[in-house]
Amino acid sequence: MKQLEVSILGQVYVLGCPEGGEALLGTAVAAVDKEMSTIRDSGKVKARERIAVLAALNLAYQLAEKAAAPAAASTSPRPAAEPPPTAASNGASEAEFDADIAALVRRVDAALGEDGQLL
Repeated sequence: MKQLEVSILGQVYVLGCPEGGEALLGTAVAAVDKEMSTIRDSGKVKARERIAVLAALNLAYQLAEKAAAPAAASTSPRPAAEPPPTAASNGASEAEFDADIAALVRRVDAALGEDGQLL
């Protein structure tokens, strides 16, 4: 496993990266840095930990939307009165979704290292 030095929100981190995964990790780092910078630049949140949590939640939501999109596209259009699909209706239970979010938070915690835990 390679060690890569990356910068997120002006802070340098050394991350483990599987061989051949550098481009994918670079894309992920850029997305996290962009999301955190957007939140910081809004001026409403100052604490790095809160910025990280909000960015993680925003990115997780975007992933959930993308996962739900193929399922919604493969079915016929819903009547206007029908509620939007939930994690359970897309084949994922709420517990699985919660576990995915918890895993994401653990990965961010590991990346923050000495800066401390998010939650």
